[in-house]
Amino acid sequence: MHLLIAAAGSGSRMGADRNKLLLKIAGKTILEWTLKAAFASQSIKWIGIVGQPKDKSSIFSILQNSSESFKWINGGSTRQESVQLGLSALPADAKSVLIHDGARCLVSPLVFDEISRIVLGGEAVIAASQVVDTIKKVNDKGEIIDTPPRSDLWCAQTPQGFPVEQLKHAHRKAISNGWSVTDDASLFERLGIPVKIYDAGPSNIKVTTPFDLVIAESILSSKQY
Repeated sequence: MHLLIAAAGSGSRMGADRNKLLLKIAGKTILEWTLKAAFASQSIKWIGIVGQPKDKSSIFSILQNSSESFKWINGGSTRQESVQLGLSALPADAKSVLIHDGARCLVSPLVFDEISRIVLGGEAVIAASQVVDTIKKVNDKGEIIDTPPRSDLWCAQTPQGFPVEQLKHAHRKAISNGWSVTDDASLFERLGIPVKIYDAGPSNIKVTTPFDLVIAESILSSKQY
């Protein structure tokens, strides 16, 4: 399985002065923890890190002692553009691909393997967790206008897995139609292509805020694989 790690984010919501993936948790950077899970996966055979050129030297520096190999890919100005560039850099024989947020450092090797298993069966699938809070839809006046059934709602996560040619086609359609999305599954939805859910549980969070750092530190301090 081929894996693209989106690593071009900033640290603005974290209040950091650098790419948040370079922040340390439990002795390792966020990106190192993410890669540790990917390298421990039984299914991942090729990894591409899609990042900003300005972060390349810092990322190579923290990974210089790694015995595992990866390909560096210069990212774009948005996540969507970065994934497009990552897809263009895949080996010619790539049939399936996983897209994963570098900031989801609590992901387990098992999740990578289970998502891979489903994708290799020819289906598109995303990691997700079922919503536990009551969700309110609010208008521009700050007034509640609807309460959707909680049983129908899931929090989208990564990894997200797709057949490569279908995902490339979806991104070409996005460019031609001017679509802007925050995850790749949304492109499949617009094209009417089914996407399955894999329940990865609530711990597979995206480390975005200082509070998330506290949660991740607590979990990763005892992580072993």
